[in-house]
Amino acid sequence: MFSVLIINKLNLCFGGKFMRLDKKLMTAVAAVAAVFSLGSTNAIADGHGKVEPIKMRWASDHSGPPHPAAIAEMFFAEQVEKKIPGSKVQIYWAKSLYNVPKGTQALTKGNLEMMTGQFGKTSSVEPLANTIVGAGKLTTPGAINGLDGTKTFAQLKKVFNDKHGITIFGSGHLSMYMGAGAVKSRLLVPADFKGKKIRSMGPAENALLGSLGANPTTMSFGDVPPALQTGVIDGLLTSLGGFNATKEQAPYFTVAGINGIVGDYYWIGASNKWWSSLTPEQQKALSDIIVNDFIPYQKAINFCNDKRLVDKYKVTDKSKPGIYVMNPSEAGVLQKAEGGATNNWIKTKVDATGDKMVDQFTTEAAALVKANPLGSDPLEKTDCSAFAADFAKFAKGTALYKKKSRK
Repeated sequence: MFSVLIINKLNLCFGGKFMRLDKKLMTAVAAVAAVFSLGSTNAIADGHGKVEPIKMRWASDHSGPPHPAAIAEMFFAEQVEKKIPGSKVQIYWAKSLYNVPKGTQALTKGNLEMMTGQFGKTSSVEPLANTIVGAGKLTTPGAINGLDGTKTFAQLKKVFNDKHGITIFGSGHLSMYMGAGAVKSRLLVPADFKGKKIRSMGPAENALLGSLGANPTTMSFGDVPPALQTGVIDGLLTSLGGFNATKEQAPYFTVAGINGIVGDYYWIGASNKWWSSLTPEQQKALSDIIVNDFIPYQKAINFCNDKRLVDKYKVTDKSKPGIYVMNPSEAGVLQKAEGGATNNWIKTKVDATGDKMVDQFTTEAAALVKANPLGSDPLEKTDCSAFAADFAKFAKGTALYKKKSRK
């Protein structure tokens, strides 16, 4: 079982550090934890009777453990099977069941129960999903954590529900330090990108790369290492995890601050057709696990995965291989060169409503960044040592390391 217990869960909610509580407050917290634990162990102990077991599948197109999103999905599965005895959660990673567009359609038809989607990758099915995508918008952890409270996010939830029959419970975090990796030298200013063949993560990122003078090439991550090795591409846009997997071929990784080069987010969704087949007790128990256990855990372990990789590979000498984090002035050069290219591209793919949503979200994002400066969010105070055992559980040589499913 995972090492995050009730008291750790409270710590995650209040900054991730073990707070110094006085005796009276500690007694109160212990009482709450005891009640929570009793209710969790017995699933529903408030007169509704025992919750019937739930059988379900969860699909994702990201890789399996040790990817932090996959570890979080494992946490979800274990919580469901622990709190609702007799339940079984099957997880399919790395597109082994569906990719994001096909998975979205499967949710609509009731052929899949739940999925970790990604807004940018969903745009081929729902163009409005792109309205919150783009670099340089949510540029602090606090701003990213505020995404679910925006008017634009609420509109997207309604569109997914009304048009696609999908309930979105909330957003999940991708790596906050998406960046640009290069084979021979670091990509720092537009002149470094000019004429280079750079692997893009999707169409929205193509707009950014085009504005920097690069030649964007969209390809799946599995094709990237040999393409770097043979010179088919000169660099790539990817996450810290992607850098970790390609650091031998593209050792110069540059991050333009948080979300400075790529800005995209997971969505956690369920099929309405499947959800309506559950009993009220099952819905209540599962909703509690998703919203109060899984989503906070997913965001925290993603933050800690970013932190441990930056701590291990960060460099201050730009000429040395490793992760270089731009200062705001350096990142501002790329943002200026982008000049709204991403928003302009998105607007060509959406209707008048989407056009307004793009501008609306850009304004909301700026307000969130102003209200949540760097260092102000509890997520940034997370005690990442609490996740050491969870990372170790899925390290190289363990049973589920880089597996494509958990059945």
